[in-house]
Amino acid sequence: MISKVLVTGGAGFIGSHICDELIQKKIQVVCIDNLISGFMRNINHLLENPRFTFIKGDIRDWDTCISAIKDCDAVCHQAALGSVPRSIENPIATNAHNITGTLNIFHAARINGIKRVVYASSSSVYGDEITMPKVEERIGHPLSPYAITKRVSELYSSVFTELYSMEMIGLRYFNIFGPRQDPGGMYAAVIPKFVQCLIDGNPPIIYGDGNQTRDFTFVSNAVQANISALMGNDPNSFGSVYNIACGGKISVNQLFSKIREILSESFEGIEKIEAKHVEPRQGDVRHSLANISKAEQEIGYLPTIDINTGLIQTVKSFY
Repeated sequence: MISKVLVTGGAGFIGSHICDELIQKKIQVVCIDNLISGFMRNINHLLENPRFTFIKGDIRDWDTCISAIKDCDAVCHQAALGSVPRSIENPIATNAHNITGTLNIFHAARINGIKRVVYASSSSVYGDEITMPKVEERIGHPLSPYAITKRVSELYSSVFTELYSMEMIGLRYFNIFGPRQDPGGMYAAVIPKFVQCLIDGNPPIIYGDGNQTRDFTFVSNAVQANISALMGNDPNSFGSVYNIACGGKISVNQLFSKIREILSESFEGIEKIEAKHVEPRQGDVRHSLANISKAEQEIGYLPTIDINTGLIQTVKSFY
């Protein structure tokens, strides 16, 4: 029975929602975050809870990892330096956070006798594999340094499972979105960036023709996947990776139209704003769609919030 979980990146967008759910389930949480992309505002409401401990620290530092993981009996590893474009601009930093930091956490768990480690991977590992929908066993060549780091995490997980009998479970996120996702900065994700631009009266930027498609997944679905992976007992899941998505696709142009339609109910004039199309970005895949049957069968993944409901909740969290 899991009673205390280390959540890395726990002040971040996804990590903070996981902390909320674990606390709700009466589980003690140790949250570590260096606050590079996480924010105290995401966890301020938890600071007075006796089950919650926050450590400002960096997983690139070995001693910090050892200190944070002490007395925990499971790890939910969400900390990462995200963004494909950022990894193309600064592959060294991406490697340090996502490979060195991840290995530190995996190894710290191992030497502390922790078996269960659930970690965030990414749909970016599919790279140039054109098969749709994506199935876990078929991946292509990575198209960015970020994708490489996530694939390396999966390889380490497989080896740690085999060599050390650990219970490593990877979750390949497909475009997770929801409240607390930061709209600021040049590496912000598309949904919060669209929302903020429209509220500010500015035309959002769409890279390419906008017909590229994604399997957008509301954050509560990702949280449920993490909790199920932490609590599950299927030995087939140990050393495996799972697609975490909704199994549906929408183009970026359609996404923009939906967000604009939701906002136009509360803000006058937004329906007149058009997106600005610019050149496609390096490293971006053209289409992304997940087969989620393996996650449903082996870890009990059950996405309950579709993109339309999720978009309404997300957009309304901005005002």
